[in-house]
Amino acid sequence: MRHKFLKKLEAINRWRMQKISNRNFLIVLAFVVGIVGGLAAALLKGLTHFIAAKLQDDLEWHFKYSLYLIFPLIGIFLSVLYVRKFIKGKKLEHGITPIIYSISRRSSRIDIHNIYSQIVTSAITVGFGGSSGLEAPIAYSGSAIGSNIGRFFGLSYKEVTMLLACGAAAGISGAFNSPVAGMIFAIEILLPEFSIPAFIPLLISSALAAVISRILYSEPLFHTAATDWEVSSIFFYILLAVLVGIYTVYFSKISQVVKNWFGKIKNPYNKVWLSGISLGVMIFIFPALYGEGYLTIQQMLDGHFNSIVKNSLFAEYRDMAWVVVCYTVLTLFAKSFAALFTINGGGNGGVFGPSLVMGGLIGFAFAFGMNQTGFVQLNVPNFVMAGMAAALAGIMHAPLTGIFLIAEVTGGYTMMVPLMLVASISYLINRGVMKHSIYTKVLAESGDLLSYEDKDRTVLSMMKLRYVLETNFVVLRPNETPLDRQSDIIHSKRNIFPIVDEKGKLIGILYSERLFSILLGEEEGRDKTFSALAQKPNDIIIETENMELVMNKMNKEDVWILPVVNKDDQYLGFISKSSVFNKYRGLLIRQGQYLE
Repeated sequence: MRHKFLKKLEAINRWRMQKISNRNFLIVLAFVVGIVGGLAAALLKGLTHFIAAKLQDDLEWHFKYSLYLIFPLIGIFLSVLYVRKFIKGKKLEHGITPIIYSISRRSSRIDIHNIYSQIVTSAITVGFGGSSGLEAPIAYSGSAIGSNIGRFFGLSYKEVTMLLACGAAAGISGAFNSPVAGMIFAIEILLPEFSIPAFIPLLISSALAAVISRILYSEPLFHTAATDWEVSSIFFYILLAVLVGIYTVYFSKISQVVKNWFGKIKNPYNKVWLSGISLGVMIFIFPALYGEGYLTIQQMLDGHFNSIVKNSLFAEYRDMAWVVVCYTVLTLFAKSFAALFTINGGGNGGVFGPSLVMGGLIGFAFAFGMNQTGFVQLNVPNFVMAGMAAALAGIMHAPLTGIFLIAEVTGGYTMMVPLMLVASISYLINRGVMKHSIYTKVLAESGDLLSYEDKDRTVLSMMKLRYVLETNFVVLRPNETPLDRQSDIIHSKRNIFPIVDEKGKLIGILYSERLFSILLGEEEGRDKTFSALAQKPNDIIIETENMELVMNKMNKEDVWILPVVNKDDQYLGFISKSSVFNKYRGLLIRQGQYLE
């Protein structure tokens, strides 16, 4: 039955390819991806809030906050359990980094289970109080939708990549109800070099996702009374941008530190215990860390400036302004660890949402604190919005996404100038210290980042050594002589011979010119063993080395071919410049298609 269905589907697809061009069909699929991505975003938001509501409704606040000690632990545990029981043999990755990696190194291929696994695990993690965001998981889920639809219909790499980005845009658009920000996110983070006509599918997917999200889940993320900004406050916006920029550098650095901490823990359940208990303690002291944290930001936008202290251990001091400021600053730094512990401990989520919350807290602490000095009176909600845009711009290296997202989700289009100012300054500060964003740093260090500044290095980084490895060589044994292998040597189509012992270890090499000279009697050695005649190669390639290093070795020794071994010095084959150049041309063509 399944075979008949697939055969029928293949026939339909062949008919489609004859009647509809891929360019036009891409538009049709963008509609599909937008609708499905919007449904996925609405499902994730609804499921998360359903779990959170069931855990919190009808509980007295003091009893509720005591349960905060165990809720995040349960959520992270269930997330890890789901991955180990239902995604056997596969790894559930989180964040935007794997999406970028898929574009650079996996031909935009994303495993199909991410469509639903990202939704399930992130809803459990955040619904139970995990201090992370839902935006990265829904972007990942949307990307998986676009990638698999494109691959299902046999589209090219360029077209699959576009649909992947359409899915990510739809996810962000649906999550925030912000179609412009969704589109810009895809452009800034995933498709930095695509041409303008390519944006049409993004526009379609992002807009449709926003429509679907609005129909199914009409509750806005934030609401605020849009107020204009004052020219007299511009200096303070600049000062805020500098503070946020410095903080984003701190967060980028501490994220790697925390990742390394958890990387040393091999047992996944030990990670659960460490992150869950730590998170529970932090939430007990700072209740605002529970879940996404958007509720606290909304209360600040509404003018409830002491809400962050309310229901905490310091609730009785909520009318003391400087206590509120200091407590907010402590909550800010606790949020950075809470988010990173949630993500690295086994929970699913991203730093997109935490970035907004941390930026909002900085903006609030700064403006509210300045107002307490009596020298100036700043509009606190405006600075909360500015802080969110600045943090997103700095941490993600996406200033346009930060600007338009905050303008859309808050209705604060009158704040465009301050948002542009703080986002650009924060971005420049972070970019000045951190060459790569929090998403691309790991990929850049491993050589897996698709860069457009150095096309040669980019293409080489995309190349896998195993795909250019040549193995059709006559292997000689150390105890054999040229006379023993005379026939094989003469009839070999290659001019180099590896000498390999019984354990597979490379002893040395011999060139055909010397072997022919020996066999013809021009040089002594017809009865000598190959171990005695063996020559040491100019250099040796280890199978784990990247192609940039391989080419550097060849150029340094001025050779055309080098042997390849594994970490145990066992012979695997040879790699030649000709095979590399052939592969290079193919990848260059593919990259050129990607950039169209």
